[in-house]
Amino acid sequence: MGYENVFQPIDVGPVSIPNRIVRSAHGTLLTGERLIAYHEARAAGGVGMSTLEATGVHSNSPSSIPLHNDDCIPFYQSLSERMRPYGMKIFQQIYHSGSATQSRKAATQVSSSAIPNPMVGGIPIEMTKPAIEEMVEAFAAAARRCRDGKLDGIDLHASSGYLIEQFLSPATNIRTDEYGGSLENRMRFLMQILYAIREEIGDDICVGIRLPNEEYIPGGLTPKDNAEIAKIVEPLVDYVSLHMGSYWRFHKLLSPMDDPLGNEMSANEVITRVVSKPTIVVGRIMTLDHAEQIVQSGAADMVSMVRALIADPELVNKAKAGNENLVRPCIGSNFGCVGQLMSAGRLSCVVNVAAARETEVTFDPDTLADPIKKILIIGGGPAGLEAARTARIRGHEVHLHEATKQLGGQVAIAASAPHRSDIGAITRWLAAETERLGVNVTLNSFVTPDLVDEIRPDEIVVATGSTPRNDGFQITTPIAPLRGHELSHVFTSWDIFGYGGRATIEGPAVVFDDTGTFEAISVADTLLDHGISVTMIGRHDTMGAALPYPPATVQAAKERLLSRDFDFIGGHYLQGITQDEVLIGVPFTERIRAIPANTVVLVTYNHPNREIAEHLTSVTEEFSGKVHLIGDVTGTNGVMSAIHQASALLRSL
Repeated sequence: MGYENVFQPIDVGPVSIPNRIVRSAHGTLLTGERLIAYHEARAAGGVGMSTLEATGVHSNSPSSIPLHNDDCIPFYQSLSERMRPYGMKIFQQIYHSGSATQSRKAATQVSSSAIPNPMVGGIPIEMTKPAIEEMVEAFAAAARRCRDGKLDGIDLHASSGYLIEQFLSPATNIRTDEYGGSLENRMRFLMQILYAIREEIGDDICVGIRLPNEEYIPGGLTPKDNAEIAKIVEPLVDYVSLHMGSYWRFHKLLSPMDDPLGNEMSANEVITRVVSKPTIVVGRIMTLDHAEQIVQSGAADMVSMVRALIADPELVNKAKAGNENLVRPCIGSNFGCVGQLMSAGRLSCVVNVAAARETEVTFDPDTLADPIKKILIIGGGPAGLEAARTARIRGHEVHLHEATKQLGGQVAIAASAPHRSDIGAITRWLAAETERLGVNVTLNSFVTPDLVDEIRPDEIVVATGSTPRNDGFQITTPIAPLRGHELSHVFTSWDIFGYGGRATIEGPAVVFDDTGTFEAISVADTLLDHGISVTMIGRHDTMGAALPYPPATVQAAKERLLSRDFDFIGGHYLQGITQDEVLIGVPFTERIRAIPANTVVLVTYNHPNREIAEHLTSVTEEFSGKVHLIGDVTGTNGVMSAIHQASALLRSL
C-alpha cells in the first residue's frame, strides 16, 4: 500500500512536519540520555513529530525536566540536536497537574476550586487571582525556555483533567468570580495563558493545544462543548490535538483492549469537522491502514500512534518500504507501558524488550552468535516463539516442537475470550516470523529423549508453559485440598474456553479468583455471554489486583462486568463446594456464607510443566548441553515475562 495521505508533509504554523504519523505526549519517567535515546529511536524509525511528556511549568507541579527554570535549556538543546538529522519535529507538552498533583511531590495542591481529585485525594487550594497571574507567567516562561532550547514547538495541555481543564469544566470549576460560571469565564485562564505565550514567543515556534473531546465527568464537558472551545482558541494556536477522559474515568485516558479500535473518533469528529487548523487525533489507532483511512476521510490531519510506536519504533519506515508484515504489533493491554510506568516507575512494553531501554538493548539482535549452535525449543507459546525468532536472527539453527496442533500457547486460549482477541496478535506475528526466518517448526510433536538424540542440539530451551491444577489447591489453605473440587460441575478456565474439554454451563455460576489476574475476568465474561448469573469470589479485595496498575488495566473490564448480572465478593476463600452451593469465608474468621452455584470455576495457580526438562536432563544420552527454562514453566506468569525472558536468554546464547 502507498499510504498516499499519511506520508504527505503538512505545514503547522512555522514548522513543516514530514508526515502525518505523530506521537502525542505520554509519560516515560525517563531522564537524560535514556529519554533522548527513547525519542531518537522513534525519530530514526520515521515518525513525523513527537511530543515530550507533560512537564510542569511551576515548581509546585514537579516534573523530571526542570521546565520551571532555565536549567532545562541545555538539555533541550542537546535533545533537539539529536533529533534534527532524522527530520522528526520535537515538541514539549507544558502543563500543571492541578488537583492531580501527588501530595507527596508538592507541598500543596492547587485548582480552580476546592474539589478533590478522585484518584489522588487531598483538597486543593482554590487559586487566588495573584496565583492565577503567577501561573499564567509560568506558562509563558516555559514556552520561552522551549524556544530557547531549540525545540520545534509546544503543546499546551488543556485536557486529561489537569489544571487548565479543571478551569474549563463546569464539573470542577464552581467559582463565582470572573473565572467561573459561563464558558467565557471558565475559558479566561486558558485564554490568558495563550495570549501570554504568544506575547512571549510570537510565531518563533509552533504553538499547539491539546483539548478534551469527551471528559467523562458527570456534569462535565461534552464533545459539543469542546467543539465550541476549539473554535474560540483556534485563532491563537497552530493545531488542535484531541484526547478523551479524565481521572474520574481513568481508563478512558488510555483505552485498553476492552475498547474498540478508533474508540475516540466519534467524539473527535464533532470537533475536527468545525475547525480549520490542523488536527491530531488519538484512540487505539494501531495500524497505518487505520491512520490512512482517518486522514483520507478528512476526520483528522494527523494521527497519533503512541503505543503502536512503543511496540515498534520502526513502524513508519517499515511501512514505507512495503514491509508492514514486519511490524511488531501492539496488543493494547496496557500491562507494559502505563502499567509498568505507574507500578514500577518506568515505562516498558509487553512485546518490545527495548522500549525505554534503548541505551541498553537493541530493538532486534544486531550481532550474529559465535559460535553458531543448533537449538531445540520445546513449546510454541509466546516464550518459545520469541526464543525461536531471536535465535534465528542471531544465526542459530532452530528446531521448535509444539505438542498441540497450533502455535500460540496460552495466549491463543486467552485470545478466545470476549474482549481479549487483540492479545493474540503478538503470537500470530511471531508464528509468521518463524516461518519467514526459516525456523524448523513441528506441530503435534511430543519431545522424547529419542528425538533429542536424533536432533543432537547444542542447547535445549524448554518453554512448555503451565496447565491448570485440578487438585483443589488454593493458596489460603495450601496443604488442604478444597472439599468438593472433584464434583462434576467444577471446572478450570480451560474447560470454559473449550480447550482440552468442554464445560456444561448452567446458572448460577461462581468463579473463584485465587490469582488476581485477567484469567478470572475472562471466565466471567464468557459465562455472562451464556446468559447466566455470575458471582466472582476473590482472594484479593479487588478484581485484577495482581495486574500492574488496575485503574489502567482492569477498570474497563470491571465496569463491563458490574453492568451485567454479576457480583464480586473480595477478600474471601473457598471452604467447600456442594452440588448446588459454594461455601466461602474470610481467612481466620468463623463465619461461613453460602452462594448458590450450579457451575463452579476455579482459577488458581497453574502447574508449571517442568517434567520434560527434568526427564531430558536425567535420561538423554547424547545431549551434553544445557537445558534452559523460560516463560510460565519457570513459575512466572504472563506474556510479558515470557517474551522478555526469551529475548534475554537467546541474546546470550
